[in-house]
Amino acid sequence: MALEAAGGGGARLTIGVPRETAVGERRVALVPDAVKRLVGSGVAVAVETGAGVEASFADAEYADAGATIAPDAAALYRDADLVVKVQRPQTDPASGRDEVDLLREGSTLIALLSPMTNTDLVQALAAKRVDSFSMDAIPRITRAQSMDVLSSQATVSGYKAVLLAASHLPKFFPMLTTAAGSITPAKVLVVGAGVAGLQAIATARRLGAVVEAYDTRPVVKEQVESLGARFVEIDVDTSDSQTAGGYAKEVSAEVLRKQQEVLADRASRSDVVITTALVPGRPAPKLISAETVGRMRAGSVIVDLAAETGGNCELTVPGEVAVREGVTIVGLLNLPSSMPVHASQMYAKNIQNLLELLVKGGRYAPDDSDEVVRGTRVTLGGEVVHAATRERLGLGAATPAAPASPSPAAGAPVPAAAARG
Repeated sequence: MALEAAGGGGARLTIGVPRETAVGERRVALVPDAVKRLVGSGVAVAVETGAGVEASFADAEYADAGATIAPDAAALYRDADLVVKVQRPQTDPASGRDEVDLLREGSTLIALLSPMTNTDLVQALAAKRVDSFSMDAIPRITRAQSMDVLSSQATVSGYKAVLLAASHLPKFFPMLTTAAGSITPAKVLVVGAGVAGLQAIATARRLGAVVEAYDTRPVVKEQVESLGARFVEIDVDTSDSQTAGGYAKEVSAEVLRKQQEVLADRASRSDVVITTALVPGRPAPKLISAETVGRMRAGSVIVDLAAETGGNCELTVPGEVAVREGVTIVGLLNLPSSMPVHASQMYAKNIQNLLELLVKGGRYAPDDSDEVVRGTRVTLGGEVVHAATRERLGLGAATPAAPASPSPAAGAPVPAAAARG
């Protein structure tokens, strides 16, 4: 669905795409194709020079798509009414400047903010009166699937996890019959059958492995089996394992203990274990203990996709590949960044679909009655409005704020309370 064509007079809304400054981040928030569609809908797009280079998108491609190329971050932020990023604002290692300081007061920011764990950032955005939206807070509802960044990027992570496992495993994945004898297929255990887990299952099966998978939600059994994997059933009560918004919740200590026991037995018989269990705003549950690692065969591999929040394996070292008890434990971070072309394409499409709810007729006009807009918005008019983040900060109910659109004129003053879902 394309954004509505611009109507009426006045300068166009300017969407800014800065170069990502987080260490190791190679993705870009908008790709040239998305820029072309946005420009055609009536908004202006400014891209910082070099923003897409790490994702194989040159400045010339953005210029051909209709974007203006900003010479540096300062110029980009000065002219942008609405800034779209992948990672949350950082302190730029090149200039030493904090990206929050570069944001214009009253402007709008869309990025992966992880508001419940980055509360200092959230408060800084509120103090700057920035209208912010977090792409990792998109409600898990059917109509928001096209905006669900966690799902699109988890697809990349699940795929890459299997490739990493295959590269570290000192065995073939598929069964082979050769003149030198027969090779049995690798055995892969996938813990968590969400988007990342299902993609890992599908990829491991394509490589010829024998796969089994576990998830706290018995309803995914059919999906697991449709991909050719065996579903591991654990007799525990997991009826309260997810929030109303579709995100995972922490399970009880007794449920966790039973899961660990069964998974220990399965892991000890597996060549590869891929773990994907995450709880938003909380440390990852420890499903693979040090004792379990000690029971696994030498040469086995664990790929821990929860490494960024501490890991599902007790021995995971976030950001590193470690060998413990002869088992290789891959705790690399930000796997989507290792495949930046397609990861950026999918992220840009998610952003483009969210902008459908925020930009009308080439102007910033979020529909504040929309549950996706309300659920994704973090700060507005100098206040933290995201319910779960307010709870984490110990704040009461949010005070309703009157939404206002930022000034569409580049460099012009912006109203203090700019609304963004």
